[in-house]
This record gives sequence, C-alpha cells and structure tokens, in this order.
Amino acid sequence: MESTAKQDIRKLTLAQLEEFFVSKGDKKFRAKQVYEWLWHKSLKNFDDMTNISKETREMLKDNFAINHILVDLMQHSSDGTIKNAVKLYDSKIVESVLIPTSKRITACVSSQVGCSLDCNFCATARLKRMRNLNPDEIYDQVVAIKDEAETYFKRPLTNIVFMGMGEPLLNYNNVIEAIDKITSPEGLGMAPRRITLSTVGIPKMIKKMADDGVRFNLAISLHSAINETRSRLMPINNVNPVEDLADSLKYWYEKTKRKVTYEYVIWDGINDDETHARALAKFCKIIPSKVNIIQYNPIDEGEFRQASQEAVEMYVRILENQGIIAKVRKSRGQDIDAACGQLANKNEVGELGSE
Repeated sequence: MESTAKQDIRKLTLAQLEEFFVSKGDKKFRAKQVYEWLWHKSLKNFDDMTNISKETREMLKDNFAINHILVDLMQHSSDGTIKNAVKLYDSKIVESVLIPTSKRITACVSSQVGCSLDCNFCATARLKRMRNLNPDEIYDQVVAIKDEAETYFKRPLTNIVFMGMGEPLLNYNNVIEAIDKITSPEGLGMAPRRITLSTVGIPKMIKKMADDGVRFNLAISLHSAINETRSRLMPINNVNPVEDLADSLKYWYEKTKRKVTYEYVIWDGINDDETHARALAKFCKIIPSKVNIIQYNPIDEGEFRQASQEAVEMYVRILENQGIIAKVRKSRGQDIDAACGQLANKNEVGELGSE
C-alpha cells in the first residue's frame, strides 16, 4: 500500500513538523496550521486543508501519508449500542463500541490488535496479539465515536474507557500519548477525569502510571481476590499475584489520591460463594474503591456461566455492609457481540482483516 511507503505525518511532533517546513524554505507557522487540521479537526486527507496553498498540499502528499482508520462495518444494537469494525492502514481490524445511556455516551476503545493475556473468559483473548495500536489509531477510534454520537444521538461524547481489545498497560507509551492528544486543547480537549483505563493489573506499570502523574481514572479487572481462583481465570495472576497488585494500588493511591474501581464478574460455581465475596470486601479496604459487578456475556457453551441473582445480591449485601459502593452493571450491545468480553472480530470483515 502507498500509505506504508511514506512516513505517517501524525508520528511527527509539532516541533518536528516546524523543522520540516523550515527545511523546505516554508514558513514555520505553517506547521501549526497543518497540526490543527490533523488533530483538532481530525482531517483525513491533505486536499481538504483549505487555508494552505495547493503547492504546499502537494509537497505534503509527496512526503507524507495520513494513515487514518476506516470504520469498515457499523452494527447497531437494539439498545442503541453501536459497534465499529475498524480497519487500520495495514488492513488489520479492531473493534470499538459506542455505549449510550440517558446521562452519558461512552466510547469503549481498543489498544491492541488482539491480546496476549489468555484470560479464559474473554473472547478477545482467543485472538493472537498481532501488534500495538499507534496513538493516532487510538485517537481515531474516539473521533469516530464522537462523530457517531453527534450524528445518531445529537449528543456529545462524554466518557472514554480503555476496555476494548488488548491490555492498555502493555502498550503504555502509545496509550499515554493518545490520551495526551485526546485531552489536549489542540486535540479533543476532553477532561482526564472522563477517561478510565481498565487493566488486568500489572503492578510495575500501575506504579509507573502513579510516578508519571496521570490524571485519568484507573479500573482493575479483578474477578477474584483469592489467588487460586484468579489464576484460574487470569493466568497473568501467576506472575502478578493479588498481594503484588495490592502493593501497587497502595502506591497508586499514595501518589495520586485517586480511588480505584474494581470490575468484577460473578460466575456460577467459580466465585459465587460467601468466601469470595468477603475476600473482595477485604481487598476493597486496601485503598478507597468501588465495585462494578458486571453481567457476564457468554462467549460459547463452556465452563463460564452467569451466577444466580441470589449470588449477586449476596455480594452487594456483603460489600454494602462494609461501607463499599457496589453497582450492578447491565451489559449493553449483547445482540451484536459488543458487550464486555465479547469483542472478537466475529464478522466477516474482521476475519478477512486478521488473516
């Protein structure tokens, strides 16, 4: 493809873009104009940069490409949820989701093509990890959902969650750069407090986030505070046990003073007993926190089944008795495989793109 032969212009910083224009004998301020078109206005081609001369646009086309994403397939759920199959410049596919509620519209974005973590209950884990997403590819997913929110709901995008395909902390630098662009006045200007990064919990990277002074929210995909159970669900727990996770969260809170959210699915016969509920309540006391109990979305006829309503109510009762905020979250977009844990490129476009 032509786009891979030329440098992606969005890999350049503003300073590097200024250097380019000066080296070509052009004005330095031209870089700022182009940078605004690329990021603030999310332009997809050079020809639409209307305040720049045709000669300059041709020079940009000769030297650079804009490796913009393409929403290759859009699926609409009966509950209003929209799932995008996003084709990248190298024809690989990721998925992102627009989740509408009465008070907010949330973009759920991906950070990797596939995933390497092998969580046994997650459809994405069945896809091999092919590569990390670049900052602009993460940014473009948000822009696409922002446009869809305005087009289909006549409302602005209010929140972003990194809960799509991949583990954000295994693509740390690119995710942080994307968030910087999303929150920058030169980009989308969104408040960091409206962004949540969800991770399986990699202790050294949680500490790095704290050291880097990030201002967005942290969510941990926990599912059990008992090592034996959590390792069965999430093999990464074998090398990052809950004790190490707890230490990193204490460090996070000391540095940032930001509470954490624990995402928790209750499965029939796996973690649906009082022992697990009390272990979670104890873990929640480590730092200020809240719990989102998430409805499980089956990915096949395997061992994982949604726990009974009685088990969910038991968890909520035990947590609330300990003064812990617990909310039961109903999944959205199940009919189009857009709910938590279901993103797996099932559509034909996805299969073609991931060969």
